[in-house]
Amino acid sequence: MSDIVIVSIISLFGTLAGTLGGILATSKLTNYRIEQLEKKVDKHNNLIERMFKAEENISILDEKVKVVNHRLGDLEEDNER
Repeated sequence: MSDIVIVSIISLFGTLAGTLGGILATSKLTNYRIEQLEKKVDKHNNLIERMFKAEENISILDEKVKVVNHRLGDLEEDNER
C-alpha cells in the first residue's frame, strides 16, 4: 500500500475515535444535566405537596377557631343572663 492510503486509514480511525469520544462525552453531560433537573423537579413537587397539606391544616385550624369563638360567644351570653 502506498503512504497516502496508510495515512488516510489512520486519519479515518482517528476521526472515528474522536467523533465517538465526543458523542459519549456529550451524552454523559446531557444525562447528568437531566438528572439534576429531575432532582429539582422532585424538590419542587415535594414543596407543592407540603404546601397543600399546610393549607389543609390551616383551614382546619380556621374552623376550630370559629367554633371556639362561637362557644365563647355562647358562654358570654349565658353569663350575661
